[in-house]
Amino acid sequence: MSQQQPHSRTGANVTRRGWFREFPDPMVLIFMVLVAVYLLTFIIPAGEFARELVDGRSRVISGSFQLITETAPLHVFELFLAIPQGMINAAPFLFIVFIAGGLFHVLQSTGALENLVGVAANKVGAGNSIRSRNLIIVLGTFIYGFFGVAVGGENNIALVPVGVLIASAIGCSRLVGVTMAVGGIGIGFALSPISPYTVGVAQSIGELPLFSGWELRILMVLASLAMLSAYLCLRVVKLEFHDDQPVEMSKSLHEYRLSRQDLIILGIFLTGLVTLVTGVFTHGWYIKEITAIFLMMAIVIGFAAGMSAHQLVKRMMEGAASVTSGALVIGLAASIPVILQDAQIIDTIVKSLSSIMEGMPVALAAVVTSIIQGVINLFIPSGSAQALITMPILIPLADLIGMSRQLMVSAFQIGDGLTNLFIPTAGGILAMLALGRVSYAQWLPVIVPIMVPIYALCWVMMVAAAYLGY
Repeated sequence: MSQQQPHSRTGANVTRRGWFREFPDPMVLIFMVLVAVYLLTFIIPAGEFARELVDGRSRVISGSFQLITETAPLHVFELFLAIPQGMINAAPFLFIVFIAGGLFHVLQSTGALENLVGVAANKVGAGNSIRSRNLIIVLGTFIYGFFGVAVGGENNIALVPVGVLIASAIGCSRLVGVTMAVGGIGIGFALSPISPYTVGVAQSIGELPLFSGWELRILMVLASLAMLSAYLCLRVVKLEFHDDQPVEMSKSLHEYRLSRQDLIILGIFLTGLVTLVTGVFTHGWYIKEITAIFLMMAIVIGFAAGMSAHQLVKRMMEGAASVTSGALVIGLAASIPVILQDAQIIDTIVKSLSSIMEGMPVALAAVVTSIIQGVINLFIPSGSAQALITMPILIPLADLIGMSRQLMVSAFQIGDGLTNLFIPTAGGILAMLALGRVSYAQWLPVIVPIMVPIYALCWVMMVAAAYLGY
């Protein structure tokens, strides 16, 4: 059966260019951002809001901002101290990347996952036509989007390598699979109408019924996933992608079969995922517990496949080694908030940006709010933490300018969520890229072009919602 070959470039086809004409290595790019943030600490004065505990959570007291005059500039040595501190702070993300990398190397070495993807792709006729390929891409994007809506962001990290295998089965590059998986999950989570981490926290601060106003968010997430699907089918599948470790199906699609051992291994994997999702929703599990589940899955799958302890450890180490560079990028990115916290300028940035909206028309203020929240997200990459810091300021502001609290929550969600797909401080997305073995430098030129129309779409919907009394 003929199949399309993955779009890739070999070393012979790559034209060498001067460093100044190439996109920076992700480590260089993030270090440049770190230095720029360090220089900002000499320009932006230190300041802070007073905070109070409400239901066990720290909230900003509106109108309590004060400048801090008794602070010394950060020494240049603290710039470099922030890097190991950032890696310490990001340890949960680093370890989940290492353990997940080991898990999927063990799983892939059994052949069960490849057999499943091969059988499924053959059933729907992948490789027979561009239409079949595009159908799989669209379905995959919406399925990943559903997981982002229902389960969250980092909780779906285990599903990223599956997207790479699916892309390989339909003759596409690793880049297509990672964009389908990470883009779908990221958009689903960013615009989720039922996210407890962003919408839930923001609406509780705004004293709104939990997950109310879901209609607008459903429209935004469906339309955005449709745009991502079209972009994948029309553009990303045609992009050249240099892959040092290309994933290729080992045989023709019609040759794939699922053995009894394959079904047992896939059953173990599925049971682990169900356990993970149940724990997230019923016990509040997060990165640490998810990492433990991944480790347990790897051990059980390895023994089910007949591996010895020595073979299992070897494959776990090989998998972890393959994602080391991506894990280090996460650690370096985590040093950026360290500099901001040490200089005590986060609250000053929040206060300055939020004050820009005073006196604006409601529709324009909603759009500007999303932009401001996106800027803040670079410095506070946690959606729930950002809600706790900014919503006590934005909710009273919404009341003053005549904006509904529901619209303010939506503006916050768009700004906070969508920027996670391309900012260097979003540890969860960087972890997914690391597991998919697509570098941050390779990711940016692909994801940014589609984010522009997705933002525009969400802004148009928000403006329309403002005039319709949402």
